[in-house]
Amino acid sequence: MKLLVINPNISADVTALIEAEALRSAGPDTELIVRTAGHGVEYIETRFESLIAAGAVAEIIAEHAAGPASGQVDGIVVAAFGDPGMPALKELVDVPVIGITEAALCAAALQGQRFSIIAISDRITAWYRDCVEHFGLGGRLASIRSINQSLNSIGSVQADFKETLLALSRQAVAEDGADVVILAGAPLAGLARELEGQIPVPVVDGISAGIRMTEAVVALQSGFHRQGAFAPPPVKRRSGLTENLDAALASAQSAHLSAAPAT
Repeated sequence: MKLLVINPNISADVTALIEAEALRSAGPDTELIVRTAGHGVEYIETRFESLIAAGAVAEIIAEHAAGPASGQVDGIVVAAFGDPGMPALKELVDVPVIGITEAALCAAALQGQRFSIIAISDRITAWYRDCVEHFGLGGRLASIRSINQSLNSIGSVQADFKETLLALSRQAVAEDGADVVILAGAPLAGLARELEGQIPVPVVDGISAGIRMTEAVVALQSGFHRQGAFAPPPVKRRSGLTENLDAALASAQSAHLSAAPAT
């Protein structure tokens, strides 16, 4: 199995954290292609920054998993909490596209009734709350707790705020009633392993959940979206797209048309 793992922000330090946890989490027969967004911001905190990141992720998918390179990968992991570009990206390719938010929420929902999200900034919480509501899990969200201090470097959040993140996690359990804690965001990739045994409920790492859930969905071989809400976009005039993205759209639309029932 070959998975494309995309960091939707431009931080190479965060990509290194993503890759390290992805390698620890992946099965022995899984090959990983890890890529960083070609444009955008160093880390995503807002809905608008997520909008920018979505285009960068689509370009990477078009390059590696669609169009002329179709068949190169078996599944795709969008490795930023908040899932930039999701679920729209599911329309572009014939392989599973899984965001680490949807993977982490599914993992949390399987392990407890209520969950809390631990985030790296106060500003990011509004966007995260929107994401939980989108997945229909707002009633199971116990809390979102976050660091309320300036970050020195996005790549050193774990080292700089490890004790703060641990305290926030414990507060979510003791004060908010969380049955599961989600350590949100790629900058926290791998921290759940370091804190093992120090938080009295299951702790979900988004990157680990994203890799394992994607492996599972690929292995299910459930089939493709040819109709319904995630069918490829309809054919229409377009202009100004990159060569890769235009080819990816053309490929997706061709597959959709060839599978359309006869009338």
